[in-house]
Amino acid sequence: MQAGMHSPLGPISVTEVDGVITALHWHEGPEADSPLLVEAIRQLTAYFERRLTRFDLPLEYGSGFAEQVRRAMAAISYGETRAYGDLAREIGAPAQAIGQACGANPIPVLIPCHRILAAKGLGGFSAKGGVESKVFLLKLEGAASLLI
Repeated sequence: MQAGMHSPLGPISVTEVDGVITALHWHEGPEADSPLLVEAIRQLTAYFERRLTRFDLPLEYGSGFAEQVRRAMAAISYGETRAYGDLAREIGAPAQAIGQACGANPIPVLIPCHRILAAKGLGGFSAKGGVESKVFLLKLEGAASLLI
């Protein structure tokens, strides 16, 4: 099942499979038709309105290395950032592998890969709008001072 909304970054949709959020896409989606999707849209709306700083939704983290990286990203608080190298040391993997795992994150925003930065600069962002969307999300969260 899928549900969509309009966000400041354009249309987004959230996918639910078996009671778990599995993806966030940058395109239109239908109106929410399950309690979980209604709640996901409610929380995303509150986030974009700066009324929510922590999501409380069942998310699909994957398994193995991807799960480790996604759970580490999810542990980063609203308005805070970490470097790819920080996560690499924490998990015991090369920073490049962390970057690849961030780029493969199927649930951006909800699993906040935008909070991961390069040692010198922003790093990338694989979602629609690229780095400009990453900057928007960081500014929304009040992390703009880190961007200077």
